[in-house]
Order: sequence, then C-alpha cells, then structure tokens
Amino acid sequence: MPARQGLRTCSRTACARRAVATLTYVYADSTAVLGPLATFAEPHAYDLCDVHSERLSAPRGWEVVRLALGSPQPGPSGDDLLALADAVREAARPIPAPVAEPVRESGREVARKGHLRMLTSE
Repeated sequence: MPARQGLRTCSRTACARRAVATLTYVYADSTAVLGPLATFAEPHAYDLCDVHSERLSAPRGWEVVRLALGSPQPGPSGDDLLALADAVREAARPIPAPVAEPVRESGREVARKGHLRMLTSE
C-alpha cells in the first residue's frame, strides 16, 4: 500500500489522495472508530483521505466514533529521550562478577591424577 514510508494513500478504490485518518471496527460493539492516521499500516484497518473520512457512514445499528484528527501526536519529549538514553546506558553497563570466597580445603591430599586430587575428610 505505501509507496514511501509515511506517505499512505486512501484505501478506497480508485482514490489516490493522501490518507489522513484510519478507520477500524469493533465488531463486538457494532462500532466504527475513525481517528488520526495510525503510525503503521495495519491489515485490518483502512486509511482514508479527508474527503472519504468526512463522508463515512456505518451500517444501520452501528455507532461511529470520530476522534479528533487535528495535528499528529507529538513526538517524544526531551525528558523521554534522556530517560531512554539512561536506560540504554544502564543496560549496557557490565555487571561486576561476584567475588568468590576462596575454597577452604578440609582434609589432606592422598592421591593425585592429573589436575584432580583425592582428599581425606580428616
């Protein structure tokens, strides 16, 4: 559907206008929801141009919920970006290895084979 990322066209047949709204359905509630253009094209949603979004009608017995189309949602704030950068730095920080206590041997060595030793429990 999209020719270039961010430029989506109306889902209506033979309409080449730029999409400005996304239509979704809630079948269980017999509701059609028309809102701002979704961030990603979804297979079960319809992108509509301004003309087709204004003319939208629903089947008898269905409710149409129209959300404000206005300006697109604002991007992340500076605080959001700083929090994300801090989280990435924290995740990338190496975890210090736990300090192992020296193994205290009890008993005495009675036999050895290569790097293995046999100890008595005395």
